[in-house]
Amino acid sequence: MPEAQPLIGKVALVTGASAGIGQATARSLAAAGAHVVVTARRLDRLEDLVSEIRARGGSAVARTANAADLGDVRAVVEDTLAQDGRIDILVNNAGVMKVAPITDNDVDDWTTMVDVNIKGVLHFLSAVMPHMVEQGSGHIVSVGSLAGRRPFPGGSVYAATKFAIRALSWGLHLELGAAHGIRITDIQPGYVATELLADQPDTLAAWSEAWSDRRTLQPEDVARAVEFAVTSPDHVSVSEVLIRPTDQPT
Repeated sequence: MPEAQPLIGKVALVTGASAGIGQATARSLAAAGAHVVVTARRLDRLEDLVSEIRARGGSAVARTANAADLGDVRAVVEDTLAQDGRIDILVNNAGVMKVAPITDNDVDDWTTMVDVNIKGVLHFLSAVMPHMVEQGSGHIVSVGSLAGRRPFPGGSVYAATKFAIRALSWGLHLELGAAHGIRITDIQPGYVATELLADQPDTLAAWSEAWSDRRTLQPEDVARAVEFAVTSPDHVSVSEVLIRPTDQPT
């Protein structure tokens, strides 16, 4: 582990940590000294990540949860507080993206995105916020998207969920910042090479072809942005980080 560990003594809860940005963020925060609680639905992947972090000298535990299930979320937060006594950093990373023309009228996919991308964030906020208010400190990071600034064809509903996160993050800064010492950050990545489209092979193939001669962001690039925000001095609130591939033309 690196000698410089600015997050020693901190407890970080990272959602959607079984792959991609969440996994990379867990590694990064653990390397910075935080005890990391990783949560997602796939226990086997979480356990592999925990083993990897511990092998590198870090501290981590796995707790399964579906972000769309408020009972799951409350159980994870309650278990974390019971075991570790505090939560200093919440990284709301769990998310899904379903890409299709709006005329497909796929209400089930729309509902899934709302349930995970908006309600999931609200579930973790609801469970963690009272503790952070009581301790008078904390940092809530949500992984939004460049789509939260501009929609794209086929991604109108996904973009709407990320616009919601942008609005929520700014509102939380106004309500929780000066009054309660809780910092809020909205990380807004452009195109990142992750498993987000793994369940949509045709869309993934089309996007991969479009990006075949361009450099995408990697999950570690976004994790560095998260680490920058949460390791900034306490009097500094990094409200938004927009991070795009240099090769992204739009």
